Amino acid sequence: FIGAAGNIMKGHNGLSTNRNVEPLYFCDVKKNSLIRVHQKYKQKGFTGIKAVEHYEEIIEDPKVDAVMIGTPDHWHVAIAIAAMAKGKDVYVEKPISLTVEEGKAMVEAERKYQRVVQVGSQQRSDRNFRHATELVRNGYIGDIFEVHVKLDSHIKPVSQEPEPIPEGFNYDKWLGPAPYEPYFAERVFGSYEGGWRMFWDYGCRKRGDWGAHHYDITQWALNMDATGPTLFVPKGYEGEPCDYFQYQNGIKVIRDSGKYPSMITFVGSEGKIGVGRSNHFTSTNKFLRKISLKSTDQRLYESNDHRKNWLECIYSRKKSICDAQVGHRTASICQLGTIAEHLSRPIQWDPKEEKILEDPVAERFLSRPRRAGYPLPS
Repeated sequence: FIGAAGNIMKGHNGLSTNRNVEPLYFCDVKKNSLIRVHQKYKQKGFTGIKAVEHYEEIIEDPKVDAVMIGTPDHWHVAIAIAAMAKGKDVYVEKPISLTVEEGKAMVEAERKYQRVVQVGSQQRSDRNFRHATELVRNGYIGDIFEVHVKLDSHIKPVSQEPEPIPEGFNYDKWLGPAPYEPYFAERVFGSYEGGWRMFWDYGCRKRGDWGAHHYDITQWALNMDATGPTLFVPKGYEGEPCDYFQYQNGIKVIRDSGKYPSMITFVGSEGKIGVGRSNHFTSTNKFLRKISLKSTDQRLYESNDHRKNWLECIYSRKKSICDAQVGHRTASICQLGTIAEHLSRPIQWDPKEEKILEDPVAERFLSRPRRAGYPLPS
């Protein structure tokens, strides 16, 4: 478990009790938090688990078959590729990458090393979301022309005076490939909605948080897992009230329009479907929630437990429900939308060639410089 003391890893604690899992390591650069997690598990009887600061110690251990990565986004790809190169299968939290070029490197590493990758977009393993996407795929609300998603607004980055780095916190390694910035607590910790998620250097803010979930389901429902949109327009451009992106077929995906209460709302020529967590489902046709699909309808990959699906695929060597290619395409949407916002202008995207068209300035943001000493593994 790499990033074991972070908030996101709390949701994965149950994996350690799976009968097919023998946890060997907890890893985090926050020593005091790591000690607390380690002690908690020792009290539960996991006396053989080691607590380490450096993930390299884990991936060099031949006894380790697989790693779970729950670090901030800017560390996902470097750790995942290094682990795959050593023969480890990988569960990596969403979004899979910080930049488009990192995502492409993840896809290549998955293929090169023949590893099982699961990206933590767990809504794919939710029966409710799968039912909604199958209804959309099979035309139960006609032709789709809009999708509305709720991400909520960004928390604005804060700027504070430098503070002493807490004892036992390897801040330099936490920054890793990101630019060096003076430490203050809110940059790293803060609330779940704040902390490092506020800053462009470590992620795509709300897009990388909720967008990585909801855009993933949108891609799945629209049968776009192997491709992506062609146009990204930021809020405010020529009076646009909302961010949106658009596919070649004309379907528009609109962020935070306020028109619908659901996390994701599919708007079709013959009705609407709204879907969200906690079994939320609404439709203009009240029978759709319980309807049984026909034998001739297209059915999607079925997983009812995201972590269990990863474990099953480690044994079977089949693709997981959200492999590197799927995760990369969703992450690309988050990253390209952020680039358009950053530049305050639309960008056009060629999803086949994975290139920004006719905008060399925007194209530079497909990758980012990495701080000395933290190269991307090959």
